[in-house]
Amino acid sequence: MNQKLKVKGILFDLDGTIVDSKAAYLEAAGKAFAVLGRDPIEAPEAFEIPKRLEQGLPITDLVRVNVHAFLDTYLKTYYSVTKSLTRPVINARATLEVLSLKAKLALITMRFVPRSSVVDELDQFGLAGFFAYIVTAMDTIEPKPSPKSLISAVKALDVDICDCVIVGDSVVDVRAGKSAGAMTVAVLSGLYTREELSMEKPDLIVKDITELPIFLDFGP
Repeated sequence: MNQKLKVKGILFDLDGTIVDSKAAYLEAAGKAFAVLGRDPIEAPEAFEIPKRLEQGLPITDLVRVNVHAFLDTYLKTYYSVTKSLTRPVINARATLEVLSLKAKLALITMRFVPRSSVVDELDQFGLAGFFAYIVTAMDTIEPKPSPKSLISAVKALDVDICDCVIVGDSVVDVRAGKSAGAMTVAVLSGLYTREELSMEKPDLIVKDITELPIFLDFGP
């Protein structure tokens, strides 16, 4: 890539982008299968569950039990263990500190939880203060891939959407960014492969958020 992305605002996803949530996903799947009397599935299949859920795709072939009963335990468990089992991606704090001095930062997550629970989780890692605005799925009628949560975030940041980049590990993040008219950066620190993300044609694919200062331009 020869030309850097010129930005004034950065809209971050949470899971797989700012924090590593794989242990929480495995714990939720294991608990849900145990409650329904099934042996746990292997990690690759377990990680496919949240990928499908955020895209609105069926998981019947993965769980092979009553989906509603499975999701009831799965989601309750996941939201109850994220604070204890998630960890920041490597060098997340140092990277966000650098970026927050050069652009306005927001966080947009598809977790259906109160904003306060996300703040509490990030606070334990010293990360919450870097975000001027945080949006969860409880704050919007249409979460990602709808552009509405992105649009509300840029209004709060007082920047134009065309001057913003959404950074996330998911195809849903890229789709939301394109729908909103933002630039898009996909990170490989989450559940999706380079091939899956490339199909969405983001403006950039990077290893993780630590590479952002290299590829973003914060000039006037």
